Amino acid sequence: MSTSGLTEKLATGSTRLVEYRGAQAIAAYSDARQEFAALRSGCGIYDLSWRAKIILTGSDRVRWLNGMITNNVRDLASGRGIYAFLLNPQGRILADQYAYNRGDYLLVDTDQSQLRKVLEIFDHYIISDDVEVTNATEKLTAVGLAGPKARQVLQTAGLEIPPLEPIQTADLSWQGVGVTVVRADNEIVETFEIWLAPSNVSRLWNAVVKSGATPMGFEALELMRIAAGIPRYGQDIRERDLPQETEQTRALHFSKGCYVGQEIVERIRSRGSVHRKFTGFEISGPLPAPGDKIQLDGKDVGEITSAASLPGAQADLQVALGYIRREVAQPGKEFDIGSVKATERQLPFAEFVKTED
Repeated sequence: MSTSGLTEKLATGSTRLVEYRGAQAIAAYSDARQEFAALRSGCGIYDLSWRAKIILTGSDRVRWLNGMITNNVRDLASGRGIYAFLLNPQGRILADQYAYNRGDYLLVDTDQSQLRKVLEIFDHYIISDDVEVTNATEKLTAVGLAGPKARQVLQTAGLEIPPLEPIQTADLSWQGVGVTVVRADNEIVETFEIWLAPSNVSRLWNAVVKSGATPMGFEALELMRIAAGIPRYGQDIRERDLPQETEQTRALHFSKGCYVGQEIVERIRSRGSVHRKFTGFEISGPLPAPGDKIQLDGKDVGEITSAASLPGAQADLQVALGYIRREVAQPGKEFDIGSVKATERQLPFAEFVKTED
């Protein structure tokens, strides 16, 4: 399991290093609740070295990747990206990733925990195509910033961010260093990623913290992810799941042409629905654990995949993510998880984590 140079430099005797998405990561720098609070009123900064970068070159790269993943790469403008699934022929989800058109190459961004699988699948499907796959994870790392003052903090640190739409990139220079800024697709708070060479990441981190950002560990990141209703592969999305069950319609394109697993995805679309859906729940009582069954009238109708206590402005909110059978799903409807009540809520939980002035 990899540990980035930045993580090693930031770790102290009191910090706790734990596996997160395939890499060693810092759980919290101080307290996850305090770090999460920075998202409400300021800016949080976090290490993204648990993300892996794959570069695709060759004249067939666009056609080939378009035939591999669920979203449209063919019509992707330079500087733009998409979120997509990688499926098996039975339509089950093998991985998720972002794909970016970087002009003379494509960049695929995924978790370190998915890297080996994605590389093996890519290698399996390149036959006579002019496509070269390069693992660039050791040469390109990233930090993330989120919060209502993220743009202001970056400006103070010397990075003037142009207007960007979600999953759009901009190549900039910072103190003589080339960096790429990405606007992330987080609905509840403005979020950026800064891609750069590992040799420069400590200097950027220190400058951004000095400009007002609060360091965040992955525990606070998980609170933000759950509040935003974003499923995580390996926890909320598993290989047994079908794309439409995840409710991630942003990952699907229905007129781009054939790709691995496309027949199953199209069959589901033409027939109307799948049996389960990914959704949110407000919990009245102790938090459930991933895998706990959701019941209605004593019958299992779903399961929990993630849960968190979100620090709110007035009070904490107990929430969970999971799957529920579509025929019983309805926002505001109450279910049972053992002796605990769970009320279905639409995602994201944005109304509970609005930023403070």
